[in-house]
Amino acid sequence: MTERINRRKIFTGTVVSDKMDKTCVVQVRWGAKHSKYQKPVKHAAKYKAHDEKNEAKTGDIVKIMETRPISKDKRWVISEIVKQGGEQQ
Repeated sequence: MTERINRRKIFTGTVVSDKMDKTCVVQVRWGAKHSKYQKPVKHAAKYKAHDEKNEAKTGDIVKIMETRPISKDKRWVISEIVKQGGEQQ
């Protein structure tokens, strides 16, 4: 799930929205065990990621990398599109 290059976090997730200009919302999912009950628990978080060329589409699997603050909510940038699974128009 998490890789580190140059002390920056890298996550792999799915694009859930590409309606904004140069921005995509990426949902990252992971699993962990509950600390007390040891039951597997699923977690998910959504991150706004910068997409300079508007290449990522809804449904694509992408890698996002931590970066400097670009706007109020954007602190991630899309580093690569791993798999294209977007809707075809």
